[in-house]
This record gives sequence, structure tokens and C-alpha cells, in this order.
Amino acid sequence: MPISVRQKRKAFAKLHEEGCFVLPNPWDLGSLRRLERLGFPAVATTSAGLAWSRGKEDYGITRDEAMEQLHTICPATDLPVNADFENGFADEPEAVARNVQYAAIEGVAGLSIEDWGPAGLYEKPLAAERIRAAREALDEDEDDRHVLLVGRCEAMLHGEARIGPVIERLTAYAEAGADCLYAPGVRQPDHIRAIVRAVAPKPVNVLLMGPEMKVADLAALGVRRVSVGGRLAAAAWKAFDDAARHLAELGCLPASIYGRG
Repeated sequence: MPISVRQKRKAFAKLHEEGCFVLPNPWDLGSLRRLERLGFPAVATTSAGLAWSRGKEDYGITRDEAMEQLHTICPATDLPVNADFENGFADEPEAVARNVQYAAIEGVAGLSIEDWGPAGLYEKPLAAERIRAAREALDEDEDDRHVLLVGRCEAMLHGEARIGPVIERLTAYAEAGADCLYAPGVRQPDHIRAIVRAVAPKPVNVLLMGPEMKVADLAALGVRRVSVGGRLAAAAWKAFDDAARHLAELGCLPASIYGRG
């Protein structure tokens, strides 16, 4: 018997209560099925992976394309799905609120809202208001209020090296109603520990930024969930590029790819 949307949302919330789990990012049904077989407890979409699969660059997809991806993936799995929802595909809080309601209709267990838009980083008051509007919109429906809202600070991906301004934004997003806080780009243990302490008891998500970052170490710092963003999609496309280049230059395929299913 399929698991209901409400059950998925409750299971997803429970994952954030203790311990640490890995949240890998499929971009289509094929990648989803492979991750299911590996036993991950939940997944998150990747807008970058979707964009690359459609011949676009990261941040190149539209709201409707993101909705199409959710419409495909969410009902196809018993796993909770967190939507990579970029900036809510809007600048104004009212439009973000409307769009997150559309995402909730597709059955997401969680969704992330970034504070980075076409013109750069939103001013902190506006960024917090966007989170507040999203939370209030979800809370209007009895089922949707169980959707876990993630507040993302993108500053460290765009040149910010200081942890202070990042923590100020994350705490503002927590106060505005974000259930989980996320600053992709953070990698120093002291910075991660400071974020965990600043937003406690709310959970923190950390993005794996390099091979030196390990799930066990992040768990020891108090991180609740670990994601990989578009890295799995990038790895798949790199393997494709390498094999295609080998074929173009040498007239054969590399021996390493034969026998793989």
C-alpha cells in the first residue's frame, strides 16, 4: 500500500529530530530508483541536475519545469522528497507564498527557499519576510503545515567569508518560521559548530563541499542532515563527457564502461 503524503511528511520531520541522515539529490526517475535501492531514507531534488538534463545551466529552469519535476518524482516514491525550490521562483513574498503552495500540492515533504535572486543577495529584512510568507502560506492548509521549510543563506557561495553575517541571516530565517537552516558553502568545523549552536534546537543542513567533509564528522558537530546538491548529477555528466570524448578522439569506448547496467 503506497505511503500517503502526510505519512511522508511526518517521517521526514522525524528524521530531523535526532541523529544525522544523508539527503541525496536525484534529478529524474532513473537516478531516483538507484538511490532508493541504496536505502537512503529521503531524497531532495536538484535544480542544477534538472537544468543540465534539459540543456540549460544552473538557475536556468522555470517554475513550471520545477513543478513538472516534482509532479514526476513525488508520487513515484515512498520516500519523502525535499524540493530544491531555488528562490521560490519569485522576488516578492506574496509570489513566493503562492509558489510554495503549488509545490505543496505536488506532495513535497519539505522545500528550500534561497535568499539569492537574479539581482543578487536579497536584503536581510526582505529575505526573512519571504521565509515568513512561505511558512504562513503552508500553514493555511492542515496537511501542508507539515511541510518542512528550509531557509537557505547563499552568501558563502557568492564571496562571503565571514560567518557572522551568515549566522545573522540564518537566525532571522529561523525566527521567521524556517524549520531547518542551511548555508551551502560552509565548510570549516568551527563555522558549522557556530551555526548549529546559533539556531538550536532547529536542525542544520550542510552541503558536502569537498572530499575532506565526511558525514560522521558533520554529525559529531551537531549537523542533522547532509546533502550533495548537484554533485551526483555532475558526476554522471562527467562520466558521459569522458566516454564521449574518448569515442570522438580514439574511435572506441573506454573499457571501464562495459558491463555496467
